[in-house]
Amino acid sequence: MTESVHDVAVSADGLLRAFSEYGVLTWGDVHPAQHVSFLYGETDDRVRLALALTMRALRAGSLCVDLAEVASEGVADADGVSEVPPEAWPEASGWLDAVGASPCVAVGADAPARPFRLVNGLLYAERYHADQDSVRRHLVDRLDRIDIVAGGPGAGKTYRIGRLVADQFAQAASGGRLPLIALAAPTGKAAARVTESLRGHPDIAAILSGETPGVSDAARAAVGRLAASTIHRLLGHVPGRRTRFRHHAHHPLPHDLVIVDEMSMVSMSLMARLVEALKPTARLVLVGDPDQLSSVDAGSVLADLTRGARTASRVQLLTTQHRYSGDLSALAAAIREGRADDAVALLESSADVRLLGEEEALPLLRERCVRQGEALLGAASAGDAPAALAALGTHRLLAGHRHGDYGVTHWTSVVQGWLLDDVPGFALDSEFYLGRPVMVTANLPDLGLFNGDTGVIVAGPDGVRVAAFDAVGHPTLSPYVLTELASVHAMTVHKSQGSQFDTVSLVLPPADSPLLTRELLYTAVTRAKREVLVVGTPEAVRRAVEHEARRTSGLAAALS
Repeated sequence: MTESVHDVAVSADGLLRAFSEYGVLTWGDVHPAQHVSFLYGETDDRVRLALALTMRALRAGSLCVDLAEVASEGVADADGVSEVPPEAWPEASGWLDAVGASPCVAVGADAPARPFRLVNGLLYAERYHADQDSVRRHLVDRLDRIDIVAGGPGAGKTYRIGRLVADQFAQAASGGRLPLIALAAPTGKAAARVTESLRGHPDIAAILSGETPGVSDAARAAVGRLAASTIHRLLGHVPGRRTRFRHHAHHPLPHDLVIVDEMSMVSMSLMARLVEALKPTARLVLVGDPDQLSSVDAGSVLADLTRGARTASRVQLLTTQHRYSGDLSALAAAIREGRADDAVALLESSADVRLLGEEEALPLLRERCVRQGEALLGAASAGDAPAALAALGTHRLLAGHRHGDYGVTHWTSVVQGWLLDDVPGFALDSEFYLGRPVMVTANLPDLGLFNGDTGVIVAGPDGVRVAAFDAVGHPTLSPYVLTELASVHAMTVHKSQGSQFDTVSLVLPPADSPLLTRELLYTAVTRAKREVLVVGTPEAVRRAVEHEARRTSGLAAALS
């Protein structure tokens, strides 16, 4: 066994201790299992292991754990390697019987609630099964009033949103009641992008300019007021209560049409709160890319909906790319379809999508970062916020990890060193140095900023440094009122969702990293408009393309 004094749950015994020492379980998995077992008098070591594995599954993004699958295939530790010998796992059928007989486990979807629930061989924490079942019931009940627009970046999803909104107001042009429409997204940055795209949509522009016949002044004014918000803001998040909202089943949203963009980032719990808050007659339109990374929290709602037999019939799949073509489009398709050899061949032969080892890539990566740094500093020193924000979108260095040699923290330090050496006048003279690219790491609705919004520190009119952001309206604020800021000389792939850059450089971890997945590579590649540089090995690319992220929820099967 490989033991880490930092990870082993030292108070555990039996199977919990053993699997903690194997690196499969952490203290955060073990403690809830011990607590519930103590409260319910559960002494079976196999059951306690199953409860801890359920908590581990939630930490990994799954809603539940398939015990039969785990018993036959095992699971990997935090480094992507399983050191659990096959004989250490409980025998599958006896394990399921023991779990089903436990006083802390409800069996079947309709049994009275207990802390955990076993349904069709899948073991859930009760709250998460309740969320999944709520989503299933509400979607099935409104199947004729739900649509899903699915497709990759540049496939025209946002254009469809604009056409749908314009059609709703055009239908009301004859004097009927104006529709009440809500636009939402999981993050403030995604919501801002929807609002900005909507304002540039030709059908919306025609209504606002008076070119659409029969549209009343009231309708034109309503269209002008349309702006997307976060889902939390739409539901009326109660401060201090992570899952409490003002709108719910007994106080539903008033909207006739609710459109949610970037659905791949929506967790099962948040989706449950949303569908519960819809009025019975409301139409729901879900928009997103099911091949992108799923939400940070547990669940893969959009992917489940596109695979469920009942909801799949409501999917409008957009496949034509309007944003990019050529080798970039071909690479995205090869990754999405699991064609590892084709992806590697493209990366090794193309000028637009390139794969280089770290040593070979460093000069090119340095050149890109220094060129962007020069543009940022020049615009920031001149107080030209629009130019600084434009420079911010020219290149983005992405990584799958946060820490370590392949992580954001390391590469941020590397890029700052390059800028200090190669950019005249660049200086880390304060926390808010000129040209510093920043990202908001918490929702700040009172300031019009949200988690994921990016900006640049620039010189203000009076010489005082201010933070200019790329949110709608380009707000400029004193950085001293922003307590939740991080530098974005490098960014995680997860944080890049909903964004686009002219060029993208992606640092891949070694081929044995558990973070290497098809979804991670696809999401990173599709952030680029023109060029992609992948820093890594062919083996790492193949591992990513062939390793589809597996999130178990049971929703797709339940919808079938």
